[in-house]
Amino acid sequence: MSATRAAAPPERAATGAGSRADGRRGCTLLRHLAVAVAVALLVLAASYGLAPFRNFQLATVAAYLCATAGLTVLTGLNGQLSLGHGALMATGAYTVALCQGAFADHGLTGGWLLAVSLVAAILATVAVGAVVGAAAARLRGPYLAGVTLAVAVVVPALTVTFDGVFNGDQGLSVPVEPPPLALGAYFPYERWQLWIAAAATLLALVLLANLVRSRYGRTFRAVRDDEVAARLAGIHVARTQVLAFVVSAAGAGLGGALLAVLAQSVSPGAFSLTLSLFLLMAVVIGGLGRLAGALWGAVLVVVLPDLTHSVTELVTVSPAVAQRLEGNLPLAIFGITLVVVMIAAPGGVQGLLSRLGRELLARWPGRRS
Repeated sequence: MSATRAAAPPERAATGAGSRADGRRGCTLLRHLAVAVAVALLVLAASYGLAPFRNFQLATVAAYLCATAGLTVLTGLNGQLSLGHGALMATGAYTVALCQGAFADHGLTGGWLLAVSLVAAILATVAVGAVVGAAAARLRGPYLAGVTLAVAVVVPALTVTFDGVFNGDQGLSVPVEPPPLALGAYFPYERWQLWIAAAATLLALVLLANLVRSRYGRTFRAVRDDEVAARLAGIHVARTQVLAFVVSAAGAGLGGALLAVLAQSVSPGAFSLTLSLFLLMAVVIGGLGRLAGALWGAVLVVVLPDLTHSVTELVTVSPAVAQRLEGNLPLAIFGITLVVVMIAAPGGVQGLLSRLGRELLARWPGRRS
């Protein structure tokens, strides 16, 4: 009887610890859902007050946010460097284009078809990400960067090589149905695009935020900090790295698919190596390792081309020089911004905002007492 009594308290303690962990996970999920609902209502209200072009820009930010959030999980949380996320976005974009084209050729209609195409784009990119991740898990440092760089070069080249399927440099059109008639005959199409992109992005961010807070997120960080210690703790390092690459590829595939839906076309020139460099620099500038930093990076990717276009219009140069500036100036501004941010705020924009917030809270009256 004494042995039974001695064994009972640890079991009850273990049960209590498990229930507390489940309770914390449930509270985290509810908090993320509440934030997502609040953001959705804010976007819904803003879509009625913004001009159609601004709605389109905001939808583009949402599309890029999927890719930058996935790259943040891979590079910021797991420590793997990828220079090929533009190619993964191209995989998702071409998949949704092929699916939508097949549906249109067979005369299929319905709002649910776009959801099927987006899911197919995610699955196709996950398959590519699993193959690349399995190879990347065996490599380190510059060798890993070289493999992902090769992916960024090979995937657009495949679309030109198999021009019978992908239509070469001309690309493919992405037929998308107009907004439902229930929204009105003159409902702005850009607003409908924003709703689609925001809904898909918020769902992806909720899943990623819960993944980061789960034990998988902890294993990602453990492998990033010290692979030897993680292996001694019983973590399968290679499997964890492949999982991180798959999750990141899913985000990139969804982002590329949304971009294809917004532009209603896809071509290899839209997913060049420059895009992969932009994405990597964007997550570093926004704040590596923070999903909130991925938002600042996505905003920068969308705003920077408009800024450089305005700069080239202000400068009086020949058309050839203006075209060369418009092609190279965004990358130069990105590089300069990266250097400035790393000197002034090593934690990125989100790290700077977090530090300022902590300082303001520390100076709040009554906080010290």
